[in-house]
Amino acid sequence: YQRQGEAFAKRLLSENEWNRFKQHIFPERYLAKRWALKEAVSKALGTGIAQGVSFHDMTIKNHESGQPYLELTGGALQKSNKLGITDWSISVSDEKTHAVAFAVAESN
Repeated sequence: YQRQGEAFAKRLLSENEWNRFKQHIFPERYLAKRWALKEAVSKALGTGIAQGVSFHDMTIKNHESGQPYLELTGGALQKSNKLGITDWSISVSDEKTHAVAFAVAESN
């Protein structure tokens, strides 16, 4: 974030996430966690950020408890449906300068 500023955030975040990012007390940590989660989801889709899947196709939201959950649109949703994915489990953790995330795609 310090090297690329808001340009990186705009490439990464959905509109909903951008609005939260602008008000977040720790914007760098918020951004790092979103990036880690979206990378994990894109890898679970088997595409990375390519083949019609973009960062903007994924929105990470939080339940009132703080638990993150995933909303897919566009190419990410199409790929998820094509793979028969019925549910996602995501988890993220951070500690000041590091973030780690996991995404598990489930199908019947």
